[in-house]
Order: sequence, then C-alpha cells, then structure tokens
Amino acid sequence: MAINGILRLMSQMVGLNRGRVVLPDDSGHMSIQYAYGLTALERQRGQYAPGEGVTGRVMRTGQTAVIQNIDDEPLYLTRAVERTTLPQETVSFLAVPILHDNVPMGVLGAHRLRKRKRAFSRDVTLLRVLATFIAQILRMNALIEEKTARLADENRALKQALDDHTEGAHGILGDSPALKQALRQALHVAPTQATVLLSGESGTGKERFARMVHISSARCDGPFIAINCAAIPENLLESELFGHEKGSFTGAVALKKGVVELASGGTLFLDEIGDLAFDLQSKLLHVLEKQLIKRVGGVKDVPVDVRIIAATHKNLQKAVNEGRFRIDLFYRLNVFPIHLPPLRERSGDVRSLARHFLQAANQEFDRNTMFGAGVLERLEHYNWPGNIRQLENVVKRAVLVTQDGQIKLEDIILILRHEANIGEHLEAGMALSPSGGGVALAAPPMPVPPEMRETTRPAPLQPVNLRGYNWVREDEAQELLDALKQARGNKTRAAMALGMTARQLRYRMVKLGLMDGGESEASNGKV
Repeated sequence: MAINGILRLMSQMVGLNRGRVVLPDDSGHMSIQYAYGLTALERQRGQYAPGEGVTGRVMRTGQTAVIQNIDDEPLYLTRAVERTTLPQETVSFLAVPILHDNVPMGVLGAHRLRKRKRAFSRDVTLLRVLATFIAQILRMNALIEEKTARLADENRALKQALDDHTEGAHGILGDSPALKQALRQALHVAPTQATVLLSGESGTGKERFARMVHISSARCDGPFIAINCAAIPENLLESELFGHEKGSFTGAVALKKGVVELASGGTLFLDEIGDLAFDLQSKLLHVLEKQLIKRVGGVKDVPVDVRIIAATHKNLQKAVNEGRFRIDLFYRLNVFPIHLPPLRERSGDVRSLARHFLQAANQEFDRNTMFGAGVLERLEHYNWPGNIRQLENVVKRAVLVTQDGQIKLEDIILILRHEANIGEHLEAGMALSPSGGGVALAAPPMPVPPEMRETTRPAPLQPVNLRGYNWVREDEAQELLDALKQARGNKTRAAMALGMTARQLRYRMVKLGLMDGGESEASNGKV
C-alpha cells in the first residue's frame, strides 16, 4: 500500500516514528486507518470523538499542531501508544491536516525526539508535502472504490436480468409486456412447421427472433441461413436463392447450390422480403407450396425440406394493394404473423439493453467505462427511431469518446443531438412533415435540463431525398424523362444520375404512366 510505504520511509529516513493516518467515518468519529510502527492493539485503541485530543482539534480546525513535549500537553491523550512504551526522554508529536480542496479529510501524525538537531519547521514542511500526496492517494482510492461498486451493481443487474429471463439465452433481453407478448408467440409457433412472418421497424431484432424460433424447433440441429433480399442486386438474387447449373450463364463455371437448397433440413430466414422482385416472388411461392426449386439454367425440380421465416419493415398489405407483392405469396408467408415492438414501446427495456451494450463495448474496446448520473434516464426517454441497433451504436460511440471512464449526461445529449440530424431516410419513428419536404420526429424529444439548454439546442430539420422510397410525386415525370433522354434511353444510367436504383426508376415510370407494368425490358437496359 502506498500510504504504508510513505509512513515507513518517514520513520526509517528522517526519524518521524509511529506515523499514522487518522480518518473520520460518516459520524465524524476518527480512527487510525494506516500506520507504521504501531501494533494491532495500538491501532485499535486509536479512536477519537469529533474534536477530541490533538488529532480531533487538527481535524476540526485544519491547523497544524506541534507538541514539543507530550508530557506537558493536556490535550495529548496518550491513547493509542502508552507512555511507558516510548523512550524515557522528551518526545514530541507533530500533526498536520490532510486536505482536499482546503477541507480536512484526515490527519497525518508522528512522534519524534525533541533533542534532534533538525528544526521542527523542516519536519512540519515535510509532513505537509507528504499529506498532499496522501490526500491524492485517498481520493484516487475513493474514486476506484466508487467506480468498482457501480460496475459491480451494473454487473449484478445485468446478471439478474439474464437469470430472470430464459429468453436471454437467445440473446433477447427485456422484460416489457410488448416484448414478452412477441416472445410468447415466437416460442408457441416454434415447434410447428408453420411459416412465420416477422414485422416491425428496422433494428427491432428480427434475425434474433428468427434464430430463436429455429433453435426452439425440431430443426435446431439443421442449418440456419439468413439472407437479406434488399442487400443483393436483383440480377444476382435468383442465383443466390435457388442456385445455378454449370454453364447456365457467363461465369457459371460450376454447379452452385442456392441458400434455399443449403438450408434444407433447417430454416431459411428471408429478411426484407418486401424488396423481393415480382418474378422471384412466384418462384418462392413454388417453394412454399411444393418444397421444390429449379436452379437457374436447370430443367428439373430439386426437392428441399426447408422452413421459411420472412421479415419486413414495410407494409406488405399496402404493397399487395398497389400490385407490388403477390397476394398468394402474402397469404403463404402470413400464416403466423408476429409483430416486434419498437424500442420506444418497450417500457423499461432500454436500461438493461444499454447495460448489456456497455459491457460488450468495454470488452470490445478494452475499456472500463460506466454510465454517469442521469444517463440511463436520458436514454430511456429518447424516441429511438433506429431501435436496438441505434441504441447499441450510441453506447459504443459514448464509450469511445469518453475521456475519464465515465459517460456523462452531456456526452449522451450531444450524441443524441447528432443522431437527430440524420435525415437520409424515412425510418422507424419518423414521418413526413406537413409540407412533405422534410422529416419530423414522431414523438417530441425529452426536455433538456435548464443548465444545458444553451449547448443542446436542437438542430433544424434537414430536407430529405425521398427517391430511395416508393413515394412518387406527380411533378417527377419530366425529371425522369429528361434523365432518360440524357442517358439515351438507358434506364440503369438514368437511375444512377437520379440517385436511385433501376428498380425504383421502373416503379416510378409505371406509377406515372410512362411505362406499362408488364412491359418487357431489353437486355441492354433501354426502354
């Protein structure tokens, strides 16, 4: 211990013997906490009431005490060390306050022989310097103990959350009624062979639910394969799903099995099913009805045994009404629908999730960061348009930017302020502004504390490019035609110039009457 080392050097190098550090408890009573040259019994006897004796007076007044002769000083109590154990000559006692921000937090005291030729002022100066070091050590120890205790509390809370919920084994944390309802539905349907359709906003944990259904089913020993239908180019998705025969197209140098075939005997999770091209929808319907596939370039059906779990953040019923999704496929997928609640509807779950993400981020980045006062409350009242994925991102960012190992409320408010500036998409928790040209939060932000209002004024809402979504304006027609003219009729190039995909361009052209919905396309992408 560093303090014990200081007391030892005081005795061995300068003859300031029987050094002790006396600290108060919550009631103000003082006791010897660190010592060198004192027996266990002497340390135990060193107890002082507030203001009692020389030590108590130094603590109360913050002034240094120099007792030239302990035998002549009535305030010196001879309580810890009996006089008979001291040298039979004049013994002095020095005591200085241990200060933090000029407030006494303890007392450093020691004996010395009066006859030493060294001036008392030199010993007092030395003790004051050492008391400054001891004060820093005590403060550091207190901070470490406080942070350790808080981290232990958070770990206990997280462990309790994991122990309390069997669903924790599937990586799904939470205790809210909305989440429990979704979990009950998922576990109820898991043992069956029914197709499941998971709906809900982006970032609500659809793949985790799909894995839970798979693990809880009789197919748990089979493969679980997940694929995002929106993440793969349309011209490659058919091969990815159903595979291809050797030589079926340029580059097909060998037979390749698709994910439907690879998932046979297990479960296939199709995320963002609402983005599946119309012609592929009929082929997926064939899988659901017949458990047969036909590889690209193939002539025979290949039997499969696969359970399909689909997921979407879009309104498939609206897509059916608009002719963008097959009604027969919708009913095949919608055998057992489960809605996953957004984070803002999962009352109380933000705290347990935030603690979990904090622990994971500390491990990932080799940090020992904790939440400061008010942080969890602020996180709990945020709207979370990006749901669990956004919460995880915010916690990770907070761990990386914090400087002293404690995430402060102002850090979180600044991060959430930056999050509110994201206007690149109309996502969960957001809606069109009345003018149609921008976005607005679906729920008002939590009030900012008065002391932080000047630095946390929300940024103005930014206009949004809506081209990435199926939202068509009547005045777009001329813009589309001009782009096609510039691209000499090549839709792919025109779409790139407009900042959209070819599929989105075709959809707009159909909706605006510029192209027949069943019109075939030339291989070069021209209209």
